[in-house]
Amino acid sequence: MSSKPKPKSASNEQIIAGFNELRSEQRQVANKVAELEADLSEHKYWPLVVEALVDVNGDRKCFRMIGGVLVERTVAEVLPSLQKNKEMIAQMIETLKQQIVTKGQQITEYMDKNHIQIRSQPTAPSATPPETGGGDSEGAGVLVANT
Repeated sequence: MSSKPKPKSASNEQIIAGFNELRSEQRQVANKVAELEADLSEHKYWPLVVEALVDVNGDRKCFRMIGGVLVERTVAEVLPSLQKNKEMIAQMIETLKQQIVTKGQQITEYMDKNHIQIRSQPTAPSATPPETGGGDSEGAGVLVANT
């Protein structure tokens, strides 16, 4: 009979590890969105730059910062890339936001499937102590119900 609790405990640890992995993936995507939004806000003057460059001769040289390096280009090279870059960043932000929503749905489904509750959420009073599936600090707030 002593061998029964060990598989249950290992199962709880696996469930918590899977849950934490999903949350970590969601956090990574959210961090990327924040990074891209910061990039986009740094370029809030793009319309002014584009407006100024439209009237300039395309062969005229200009300078652009790419990855922390100042490079010399022509206006004809820089103008289309500025416009395309802004559009691509905005599209990427929207795609990543949708991924966050999808990952949130996956987390909710995983929590429902595995009877997971976050300890900070109100739970029904129980006479039995909660099982956390181990002592790892990342899963300390996760409760896996025995069913």
